Amino acid sequence: MGEGAVVGIDLGTTYSVCAIVENGRPRVISDTGGSFTIPSIVAVDDKGNRLVGQAAKRQSMINPINTIYGSKRLVGRDIHSPIIDEIQDHFKYRIAEGDQDDVRIRLRKEDYALEEIQAMILDHIRNTAQDMLGREITKAVVTVPAYFNDRQRHAVREAGRVAQMEVLRIINEPTAAALAYGYGKGLKQTIVVYDFGGGTFDISVLELRDNVFEVKATGGNTFLGGVDFDNKLAGHVIAEFKQAHNIDLARDPMSHQRVTDACEKAKIDLSTMNEARINIPYIAQGPEGPLNLDMTIKRDQFEEMIGPLVDKAMEITAKVVRESKLGKDQIEQVLLVGGSTRIPLVAKKVAEFFGKPPSKGVHPDEAVALGAAIMADALVNRESDIQLLDVLPINLAIALPNGRTMPIFDRNTSVPNQKMKVFTTSKDNQDSLKVQLVQGDSEKVDECEPIGEFVFRGIHPAAKGKARVEMVFTINSEGLLSLSARDPDTGVEQSGVLTVSDTVQKTYHQDLIQPKKPVEKKEAQKVITRTVTQEKKLKAAEAPTPKPVPSSPSAPNASARKGTPAPAQKAAAPPPRPAKPAKPARPAGKGLFARIRGWFQKKKT
Repeated sequence: MGEGAVVGIDLGTTYSVCAIVENGRPRVISDTGGSFTIPSIVAVDDKGNRLVGQAAKRQSMINPINTIYGSKRLVGRDIHSPIIDEIQDHFKYRIAEGDQDDVRIRLRKEDYALEEIQAMILDHIRNTAQDMLGREITKAVVTVPAYFNDRQRHAVREAGRVAQMEVLRIINEPTAAALAYGYGKGLKQTIVVYDFGGGTFDISVLELRDNVFEVKATGGNTFLGGVDFDNKLAGHVIAEFKQAHNIDLARDPMSHQRVTDACEKAKIDLSTMNEARINIPYIAQGPEGPLNLDMTIKRDQFEEMIGPLVDKAMEITAKVVRESKLGKDQIEQVLLVGGSTRIPLVAKKVAEFFGKPPSKGVHPDEAVALGAAIMADALVNRESDIQLLDVLPINLAIALPNGRTMPIFDRNTSVPNQKMKVFTTSKDNQDSLKVQLVQGDSEKVDECEPIGEFVFRGIHPAAKGKARVEMVFTINSEGLLSLSARDPDTGVEQSGVLTVSDTVQKTYHQDLIQPKKPVEKKEAQKVITRTVTQEKKLKAAEAPTPKPVPSSPSAPNASARKGTPAPAQKAAAPPPRPAKPAKPARPAGKGLFARIRGWFQKKKT
C-alpha cells in the first residue's frame, strides 16, 4: 500500500474536480480517460447496479427517472420547502419524504438520503484519484457554495463521514478560488471572485495580504447556475416543437432528457459560435410516423432567454459590493470562476459593471479544487502560514412565536464568532426551554430555512420570568453553529447536544460504500517523446556500417609456421536454393471470364 494522500475536492452541482499538491505545486487529477471533470451524477440501472460519474451520465437519456443530477441543490433542504416544488418541475426523478421531514430520492424501489447521494459521488472521486495516484486517500478538504446555510454544510460533512472520508475542513468556493490565485505570490490586492457554476452563483469581495485572505462580503443564490440556462433553452425548444406538432415533449421523461442534453451542448457551442444546431432524430411519434427535432438557435436568441438570470446575478453582485463598503474603483482584479462564466454575455456584463476586463489568472473549472488542495496540504503539513478570514453568508436568527425572527448573527459577520443571549421562562415552574433556529435574509420565519431546534432541560422551578437561561451561540471557521446553555442559578449546563442540523441519527444503506480495493503504488512512467525517438533514429542512421574482414589465403600457413594450430574451418554454407521458375505471363484475354467463356464454347461443340 502506498503512502496516503490528502486532496482537495470541488464537490460541484453538475461536475466535480479533485486536486492534489505534489512537490509544492497543486495539480488537478484526471480520470483514466483523461478528463479533469467528473459528472456529479448517480444512477441505478435496471439490474440494480449503482452507477456514478461518466457511467451514470452515459445512460441518463434512457433511464432519466433513476438518474440523479443536480442533487446538491437539495442537500440540507426540508421536504416542505417551497423550493422543492420548484425543483420537481425540472427534475424527472422522484422525491420522497424522510422520517425527519428531510428530502429523500427514490431510485428503483429504494429511498436514498441526500447525504448518501453525495457520499457516493465523494467515494467515486476518491477511487478515481486513487487509481491515478497509486495511493490511498482518506482525508480531504471539501468546498461548498459560499451561500450554503448551516444545515447544508452539516450535510456535506455527514456525506464525508458516510463515504468513510475524513473531511479536514469545509471552505467556501470563492475563497478557495482566491487561494489558488494568490497563494505564495505575495500579493496585496482587493479582488472579486465571481463564481457562476453549473448550479449555484456566489460572489465574494476579498482582501489579499500575502497569505492572509480576508473576505469583506459575500452573497449568492443556490438556485442560479448553468442548469437554469439549460432549462430556459429546453423550455423554448419544447414550446416550439409543441406549437409545430401539438406534442408536449416535457410529458415524456426520456424525450425531455434528450432535449435537455442537446440544449446543454448547444449552450456550450454558443459560447464560441454565433449559432448552434439542435438535431434530435426520432424524438416523438406523430400520426404519420416518427418525428425529428431540428432547430437552429442564434446567440442573440439565447442571450435574450437567459438575460433575466444574468441580471439577477448582477443585482446580487451590486449588493455585495455595497456591503463590502468598497467602491468599484478599489477592486483591482475580478476573477471569473465556474463554467457559466464562459458565456460571452456573462463576461460582458461583469466587465461593464466593474469597468475593467476580468482577469485570466485562474482556470474557471479548476481554480476551486486547486485552492482546496492547497488548504488540505497546509492543514496536513502544518508548515504554511495561510489564514482564511471568512464571513457568515446568511443571517442567523431565532424564530419567535409571532412569526418574526430575532437576529443573532447578521450576514457578513466575521467567523469564527461567539455571542451569548439570556432568555427567561414564559410559564410558572417551566423546566425546559426550546429554541428554533432559522437562516435567511427575511424577517419572516416562513421565508427562512429552518436549521434545527435546541432544547435545554433542567431549569429550576420558579415563577414566570424569574428563571434565566444563558445560551452561547458559537460559529466556527467553517460557518458551522453549535450551542451550549446554562442555568446561572443552579449551574446546570448542557452543550454538545446541538450540531444544529439533525438531532436524530439517520439510517443509511449498509452496502452503500464498498470496501476499498487495494491500491498499489505506481512507478514513475518513462515517457519517450517523439523528439527523443527521432534522435535515436537519426543516430542509428548516421552510425557507420561495419566493413567485412577480407579473408587471406596465407593466414593459416603463417599460423602453422609459428607452431600454433590453425583455427577450425567453418563448415561450408549450404548452396542456395534454386529460384522458382517464374510463372509464364497469362496471355491477354485469358482471365477468369475469358476462361469461363471458353469452357461454354467447348460444351457447345
